[in-house]
Amino acid sequence: MTTAVVPSPAEATPAFHRGIVRQLLTDSAYVIVGFPLAIAGFVACLVGLVLSAGLIVTGIGLPVLAGALLVARFFADLDRMAIGPVLRVPRVRPEYRTASPGAGLFRRVLAIVGDSQSWLDALHALVKFVLSIFSFVVTVTWWAGALGGITYWMWDWAIPRDPDEVDLNTLLGLGSGTGPRLLVHTVIGVFFLLSLPIVVRGVALLQASTSKGMLTGVAEMRNRITTLEGQRRAAVSAEATALRKLERDIHDGPQQRLVRLAMDLGRAQQQFDNDPEAARRTIEEALTQTRETLDELRSLSRGIAPPILVDRGLPSALAALAGRGVIPIDLTVDQNLGTAGGRLDPSVESAAYFVVAESLTNVAKHSRAQVCRVAVSREGKDLRVEISDDGEGGAHVSKGHGLAGLADRVHAAGGRLTVTSPAGGPTLVQATLPL
Repeated sequence: MTTAVVPSPAEATPAFHRGIVRQLLTDSAYVIVGFPLAIAGFVACLVGLVLSAGLIVTGIGLPVLAGALLVARFFADLDRMAIGPVLRVPRVRPEYRTASPGAGLFRRVLAIVGDSQSWLDALHALVKFVLSIFSFVVTVTWWAGALGGITYWMWDWAIPRDPDEVDLNTLLGLGSGTGPRLLVHTVIGVFFLLSLPIVVRGVALLQASTSKGMLTGVAEMRNRITTLEGQRRAAVSAEATALRKLERDIHDGPQQRLVRLAMDLGRAQQQFDNDPEAARRTIEEALTQTRETLDELRSLSRGIAPPILVDRGLPSALAALAGRGVIPIDLTVDQNLGTAGGRLDPSVESAAYFVVAESLTNVAKHSRAQVCRVAVSREGKDLRVEISDDGEGGAHVSKGHGLAGLADRVHAAGGRLTVTSPAGGPTLVQATLPL
């Protein structure tokens, strides 16, 4: 039994406050430190771009332009590292275009100038300067208002005042004197202090989100396209593997039996006139062949899309699959996966069933195991499937082996498959499928 320890509200509140303070300091550092960097990047890029435009007719404008874009790339890399803690995302650096090995100076310059991300870096240096001014002013104003207001009572005495000067508290009708003045400024300081995390978070998100869109948006889109292309290739490969396996199984099993059935029926037809008893025996053999062919076809259909999976869900389908196992199978499945509200997407159910079915087939054929364990459960936004056995091991997912198609099927669904199977065993197959 697993016991979960839930923190009490008294324990959770300090952690929550520490999280707010930590994020506030992170956002403030990003805005304040980023302001001088934004000025430096703006000046360097603007000077480089203007200088290259003026020198383009002399022939050295292109190298100057490439240098300006490299400077913009440097400041862009600094910002890519800084936006991670603010947006709570990992750092993503795009792949810049590079010249082929051994290329001359001119080709290397053209590679830099012709790279679209380099121009986005330069545009980012110009845009960030404008955003940094706004973010810096707002952040410093709120910090000054908060710190100055809540500590006003400490230094009010040091402010020189003219006898004819009218304070804010007097204009508000709160009366004159030190007490009302301290009250008004303290209230203003408390307002700035309470709104400080929200305001600083807002301007930091504005600046960081803009930088992320310009500096990593194209790279993330390319990575996504690459991932989708990989999943598509895996889906095509898995489908081709499944079709080849189905064709081979049909050719080796039902097709051979149907050929023999046709021959038996032809022989029985010839025996009716001369030897009815022999014809009767031949027909009985043909009926046996028919039953065996139907059994094999049913077995093949279970590997494609068993009706029980569609009708009753994953737990019932896996229970039926385990019940046909040739060795004892310890099955643990989250029963909520079979309820109306807990049913998964059909593609996820099919992939999970395929993982278990193919793994159990490999266990029965190759592992020489005495017992097998299957566990299927939700883990956050993923479905986790584990199949383990105490066999002799040696399983892997390289091409030409049974698990290769399984790996392609899982990858096509956007999941991950790992196989741990040292020589001598045991074997553990783990699949994680996104929900």
